[in-house]
Amino acid sequence: MALHVQTQAVLLLTAYLSKPAKDESRPLGPMEWGRFARWLKEREIAPEMLLRDDPARLLAGWKDRAVTLERIQSLLNRAGALGLAVEKWQRAGLWILIRADTDYPNRLKKYLQADSPPVLFGCGNRRLLDQGGIAVVGSRHASPEDLAFTTRLGAEAAVQGLSVISGGARGVDETAMLGALAREGTAVGVLADSLLRAATSVKYRPSLLSGNLVLVSPFNPEAGFEVGNAMARNKYIYCLADAAIVIAADREQGGTWHGAVENLKHGWTPLWIKPHLEPASGNAELMRRGGRELPVESCDLVALGRREAMPPVDHPPALLAEPRSPAFRPRAASVPVADALLDNLGFYQLFLRRLRRLTAKTPATDQDLLSCLDIGKSQLRDWLKRALNEGQVIKLSKPVRYQWRSARPEQNSFFANE
Repeated sequence: MALHVQTQAVLLLTAYLSKPAKDESRPLGPMEWGRFARWLKEREIAPEMLLRDDPARLLAGWKDRAVTLERIQSLLNRAGALGLAVEKWQRAGLWILIRADTDYPNRLKKYLQADSPPVLFGCGNRRLLDQGGIAVVGSRHASPEDLAFTTRLGAEAAVQGLSVISGGARGVDETAMLGALAREGTAVGVLADSLLRAATSVKYRPSLLSGNLVLVSPFNPEAGFEVGNAMARNKYIYCLADAAIVIAADREQGGTWHGAVENLKHGWTPLWIKPHLEPASGNAELMRRGGRELPVESCDLVALGRREAMPPVDHPPALLAEPRSPAFRPRAASVPVADALLDNLGFYQLFLRRLRRLTAKTPATDQDLLSCLDIGKSQLRDWLKRALNEGQVIKLSKPVRYQWRSARPEQNSFFANE
């Protein structure tokens, strides 16, 4: 099927069509294309006009230190290479989306704006791209236990009617996707390399044909692995999801770590972290920086995405929070997640259990609680109000503090400690 001339123009300007030669002009990156496309739109110049008319005349007045007229002209002169590449990609069943297409995911444009990829190559059910889901990411070298958990998580997402969104890399990413697909769920794979090979893979082909899977990449479908591309695609995984779960992250290194930190900074989607016993692990550090501890049993995955969006943070919450009250001393040992989730407790019941353990002996301010519970301010305020109305806690003043209602009458007085 012949490509629309607008798609041809965008591909020529923004995509690698083959392995680049040393003297070949580099295609425009997302931000460069964003500047250029905005300039064209302001002057009512459609990209395809650059193929039908003299670009030098149309672009009179365009000045950009990085995106020069010479670079633009060099990229537009690749029509022969474009024809060969597109024919090969289409024979393999790949399709191409540009930002102007109606099927292009609105989530990317909403969160990334000018930094959204100008082109997406893909295969499979493109309608899955804008339906949200749960992003599941993790190390290529995850433990057998983490991989087994990931398989169960992918299957549970399928049972709950949610897509799994991941990066398709071996390890956690691939395991999560295959776990969902094995239960006839749906999955979205945002690949950093080798889209063409993945699209013809035996492990993915049945799901692609059934409409349960879509594979996309903002990079040349035949590109090999590059660290820079793997880092760059992380943001697309998070922006397509309603919530994200980190299974295993190496501390302060690797794509999983950097992608999670980037999401915490920008607040694209709520970030949940699978708890690990090792306090020096990347998972533990991500929780200290603002990630939320994932309930690993009886988990309502739909509810994870309903939480308020995580605010951008540039530093670990401990650096941003007000100092704790001198009298507040939370218990050193936290309740095990498995114990806290006995009897399929809901999230509010889990909150009450944590609140009781934290404040049974010593009252705590709302800032104290925020630093321990990994929930948003509005959620804490709502649950504290509910707990007060139910008589679960008492509210002290000067300063405002909360304490679990004790069996001892003198400790229940609203005037205690005044």
